[in-house]
Amino acid sequence: MRNPPHILVVDDSKVSRTVVCGLIRNRIPEAVFLEAGDGRSALALALAERPDLVLLDINIPDMSGLEVAEQLRAQAPELRLALLTANAQDATRAKAEVLGVPLFRKPAKAEVIEQVLSLLVEP
Repeated sequence: MRNPPHILVVDDSKVSRTVVCGLIRNRIPEAVFLEAGDGRSALALALAERPDLVLLDINIPDMSGLEVAEQLRAQAPELRLALLTANAQDATRAKAEVLGVPLFRKPAKAEVIEQVLSLLVEP
């Protein structure tokens, strides 16, 4: 992991991205943020930049967060991924589990971000 960590935040809502980045910045002021508002941009940015953590909203344009996660698992299995969603249906939860990607509930609050950031700790 780089110091400071590079974190890609993917959500079609600029407001949501700003909130997530702000909550992370409260915990890790030196973090470097990358942002994407759709699946194709997220995939390209993640593959080009290889961030330390990728936070994916599930409902984004072009490709769902699950589709992006699946592509990243295939092309860059070393990346740490997390899914954020307000609507975690059983099928979504099952697919995330198969991919080995933890799923976190929106809205992003300090407690949720704390759990997400625990993924940055080396196993």
